[in-house]
Amino acid sequence: MKKITIEDVARRAGVSKGTVSAVINAKTSVKPTTRDHILNVMKELNFRPKGVARNLKSINQDKSIGFIIKDLNYPFYTSIASGVTEYANSKGYSVIITSSDNDHKSEKRFSHLFSIKDIKGIIIAPVAEGTAEIEHLFKLKMINYPFVLLEDIRGIQANVVAIDNIKAIKRAVKYLIKSGHKKIVHFAGPPSSTHTHERIDGFRYAFSESTLVFNKDLIVFIGSHNEESYAKTIEYFKDKPREEYPTAIVCFNDQQALAVMLALRDLDIKVPDEISIVGNDDIYYAKIYPVPLTTIHAPLHEIGMKAAEILINNIESSTLLPNERVIFETEFIIRDSTKVINEPTIKSHDHY
Repeated sequence: MKKITIEDVARRAGVSKGTVSAVINAKTSVKPTTRDHILNVMKELNFRPKGVARNLKSINQDKSIGFIIKDLNYPFYTSIASGVTEYANSKGYSVIITSSDNDHKSEKRFSHLFSIKDIKGIIIAPVAEGTAEIEHLFKLKMINYPFVLLEDIRGIQANVVAIDNIKAIKRAVKYLIKSGHKKIVHFAGPPSSTHTHERIDGFRYAFSESTLVFNKDLIVFIGSHNEESYAKTIEYFKDKPREEYPTAIVCFNDQQALAVMLALRDLDIKVPDEISIVGNDDIYYAKIYPVPLTTIHAPLHEIGMKAAEILINNIESSTLLPNERVIFETEFIIRDSTKVINEPTIKSHDHY
């Protein structure tokens, strides 16, 4: 199969190679109508710009994909990375992993770097900070550069591999309600995250299907980093009389849940005797927390495998493939951090 070159694009578009190069490098010297015409030709031909390294005369060039995660220290992403690496290696690809450290500018910088080097495509755990901050993703689409997102981003039609966050949190809250809990709060994650808002929706929907009344005070944004989550948990409880404590907290993720547990320990609030805690992700050390954590198990390795599969299929296809959106189911794992208040309401055949 003949490789499509910049010369082919220039010939089809009826412009010079320099004009095509200017479009690829987002130069402002090209008229918008000409730029749009060239971009359309690139898509028609399924052309992808060559990185610098591709110009080297090498018979055995290495094939690589990139993975931009949010936090190198959180096992959620390392578990996904293991799946990405396993599938990629089976197809002869290496994986280059970097972290945005939850910083949008870093994500933008790395995505640009990967797209102009000899990295065939990228998987991104995106940092979304409003529609104005996803310009770099539009640019990747414009130049037909393959990428897969690990959560939906409003305004971007792209390949997505994720979990059903709404259903997962709804199931957890439903379990707590059936366990007799009436004072349940949700400690939410970063406001910029799509996952945060999906989990808030799941929490709210569980209330709408019960006799409990939802109000916005039940959602408390405490972030997902240890220090921030710990400090905001202390702040939430410090002036609250014990009779106003919630009996259960549904956390944004397991990392946040650990910070909440440590804060409650320092406040002399016992888990689960006084407050039950539910996490999310079932990272590998959740079962050895100070109190083993009831949490939502996500198939992280499988998510990584599927994301890599979709990405490599797009890289190796000679035609433009339609976007895929793959949503994985989760499993609710009950451990010691939750307490049943009203035993008779829980039946073995109940589903959450």
